[in-house]
Amino acid sequence: MTATGEARAAATATAPPSPLDVDALDVDALERSFDLVAPHGTQLVEHFYDLLFERAPDLRAMFPDLERQRTSLLATLVVLRRSLRDLPALAPTLRKLGARHVSYGARPEHYPIVAELLIRAMHETAGPRWSALDTAQWEKALQLVAVEMLAGAASTAQPAGAPGSAAGA
Repeated sequence: MTATGEARAAATATAPPSPLDVDALDVDALERSFDLVAPHGTQLVEHFYDLLFERAPDLRAMFPDLERQRTSLLATLVVLRRSLRDLPALAPTLRKLGARHVSYGARPEHYPIVAELLIRAMHETAGPRWSALDTAQWEKALQLVAVEMLAGAASTAQPAGAPGSAAGA
């Protein structure tokens, strides 16, 4: 197996059987819980990045314009919230996002950290109205997002002429 094949296999090894399958998610719980934090979006993303840089200070260098990145993350979360009932339509956008993140220095091992800390920031921002169900559903949803983004990231690693690459298609 090629390195790209191994990366793709690793990216999907822990994936749910049917990526971006809305039926696997409690969309009502995801929408409700996001709506708890939406009015505090700025606080949410600030708290997330504080947690991220506390856990992994070396990642700070990936964000030269942190204010712009906070705005971008919040906008992406809003798009995700609006797309929860039709996640398959979001897949191409997520793959492109994953491919772009390669150029920023994102690596597969960053995805679980980001998901964990984003959920923690959401929970802490929402307060006592956040439930264990909310955490579980966001873990599933962000895993689906990560699978698509990692597929996009893996596609950027294919050598020219390889099957599935633009030159090899």
